[in-house]
Amino acid sequence: MHNFSYWELKTWFRNVDFAVIGSGIVGLNAALHLRKLHPKSKIIVLERGLLPNGASTKNAGFACFGSLSELISDLKTHSEEEVFQLVKKRFDGIALLRETLGDEFIGYKNHGGYEYFLEKDTDALSVCNDDFSKINSLLHPIFKSDAFVKVPNKFQFKKIRNEGFLNPFESQINTGKMMQALLKKAISEDILILNNISVASLEDFSKYVEIKTEQEIDIRAKQVLVATNGFAAQLLKLDVKPARAQVLVTEPIDTLHIKGTFHLDHGFYYFRNIGNRILFGGGRNLDFSTEETHAFGLTALVQNQLIELLETVILPDKKFKVDQRWSGIMGIGAQKWPIVKQVSNRVFCAVRMGGMGVALGSEVGRELAELTK
Repeated sequence: MHNFSYWELKTWFRNVDFAVIGSGIVGLNAALHLRKLHPKSKIIVLERGLLPNGASTKNAGFACFGSLSELISDLKTHSEEEVFQLVKKRFDGIALLRETLGDEFIGYKNHGGYEYFLEKDTDALSVCNDDFSKINSLLHPIFKSDAFVKVPNKFQFKKIRNEGFLNPFESQINTGKMMQALLKKAISEDILILNNISVASLEDFSKYVEIKTEQEIDIRAKQVLVATNGFAAQLLKLDVKPARAQVLVTEPIDTLHIKGTFHLDHGFYYFRNIGNRILFGGGRNLDFSTEETHAFGLTALVQNQLIELLETVILPDKKFKVDQRWSGIMGIGAQKWPIVKQVSNRVFCAVRMGGMGVALGSEVGRELAELTK
C-alpha cells in the first residue's frame, strides 16, 4: 500500500493527459514536443532510474551517421533508399538537437569521425574502397559534398592499415551536459519528471491507460508514450532486443595526440578523446549472447580486449590508467530503422535506436509526439 498524501496524488499522479515512460533522449524530446502540441495538458515523465536508465547518459557521445563499413554492411539487409533515409534521419536528428539546446549546452565539437582497419581486416578495407564512390554518391544530397574522404593513419596507431576514411561532419558531444539541458528545458516547460518509478505493465482501456508501477501506485493517463528503447520488450510485444555496451575512460594522458571520434571493426569498437582522456567502448561482438541482456555490468572478456587494443593499437607508446568503467543498454533489432508507431488505441512507442540514440533521439521523439494528434 502506498503512503502518498492527498496533495501528492493530486499534484503528480491524477488527471494526467500524457505519460511518457523513459526520461532519455527520446522521451524528453517527445515530452517537449507534446508541450508545443498541447500547451495546457498535464504531462508527466516516468523514469525507473535515479538518472535516465539505459544509454542516454552512458553512451560515448558520438554525433555520427554510421561509418563507411557499417553503411556498406547495411546495404546487405536494406535497400539504398532505406539506407539513405536512415542516414538522413540521423542527420536531421543531430540538427534538431543542436537547434533545440544549442551547441554550447551539448558540448558540440566538430573534430570529424575516422574509421581505421586492423591489419587483419584486409577484406573489409577492400570492400570499402570498392564502394567508396557509390556511398558518397548515395549520400551527397544529404551532406551536399562527399560524406567520406580517404585519410592516412596520422594518429600513430599501430597494427593498423595505413588507409582509412574520414567523415568531416561527424562530431562529439557531452551527453551529460546534453541530458542536463534537456531536463532543465522540460522542467521549464511545466513537464513533471518522476524518478525511481518502475512501470510494471500497461493496460489500454476505452477512455484511459492504466499504468501499474512497482511502487504500488497506479496511474491513469489519457495517452501513454513508451520511450524505453532497449527495455521496451518488457512492456510491449516488439522486435527490440537489449544490447549491452561496455565502456571505459582513462585518466588524463600527457600530450595526447588523438582528437576526434573513431571506429574500428565495423563499428563494434569506438573511441574518442574527452579532453586529454580516451573513452573506449564496444566488444559485444566477442560474445553476442552474453551481451544481449537487460543487466548492467562488465565482463573480463570484453574489458581485457579493450585494454589490449588500447595498449597495442591506440596508445602503444603511452602509459595510461583506467579511471572509470561502466555499461549502458541499447535497443537493437533485425532492422536498423527505429520503431515509431501506435501500439493500441492510447499507447504509442518510439524504440530500437540501434546504438544511434544521440543522432536519432530528437527527431524520433518529435515523431512520437506527432502520433498523438
